[in-house]
Amino acid sequence: MRIHHYALEVANLAASITFYKSIIGFQESSKVLFQGEEIFFLDLDGFKLELLKKQTKQGLQSNVHLCFEVDHLERKIEELKILNLHPIEGPYHLETGWKTVFYNGPDNEIIEILQTK
Repeated sequence: MRIHHYALEVANLAASITFYKSIIGFQESSKVLFQGEEIFFLDLDGFKLELLKKQTKQGLQSNVHLCFEVDHLERKIEELKILNLHPIEGPYHLETGWKTVFYNGPDNEIIEILQTK
């Protein structure tokens, strides 16, 4: 068994697709019509992200988050700063030697950027 995808319900599909492509580096993979609803799959090095339109205005994001691993956390923080994306938490240095920082995506979803080496 292996992970196939991670799904996010978003308020604005176009804005979220643009965000994950231009900020994170995803590529469009496929579009599926399921029960009259458009579902978009994006791909990043074999990892699939499913984006679908939120059906209601209510519903807060939880502490569930999407985590991306990078080789150089400080460099990524600077790259994101240039794109006007600023941390909501961190950066933190963990006792394992890992470094991590958290951001909000366009629908306030939590995005973690992690360096393990």
